[in-house]
Amino acid sequence: MNWINLTTMSELDKIKEDSYQNPQFIFKHSTRCYISKMVLSRFESTNYSASLSVYLLDLLNYRDLSSQIADDFNVKHESPQLLVIKDDECYKHSSHTTIHQLNLFE
Repeated sequence: MNWINLTTMSELDKIKEDSYQNPQFIFKHSTRCYISKMVLSRFESTNYSASLSVYLLDLLNYRDLSSQIADDFNVKHESPQLLVIKDDECYKHSSHTTIHQLNLFE
C-alpha cells in the first residue's frame, strides 16, 4: 500500500483536481481506536493493496480537515472511513468493518 499523508487543505484540493483523471482514495483513521487499527490492517491485506495509492488522514491531528471532507463530499463523518473520490464527488464510501467489502474499481 502506498500511503500518502493528508495534512493540508491544499492536498485536499489536489485530490479533487486529480479525481477527474483517476479515482482518488481517502482513508480516515483514528490512531487511538482499536477498531480503526483493525480495519486499517485488514484493508492493507486486500488483493489490490500493493498497487493502490491512498491518502491517509489522521483524525486526531487533523479533525478540521476531516470535517471539511465531510462537508465537501456530503458524507457523515465516521472513523474509520474510506472514500472514493471521482470527478470531485464522493463516488463511494464505507466505514468500519464494511470497508474491506467495498469494490473500489466497480
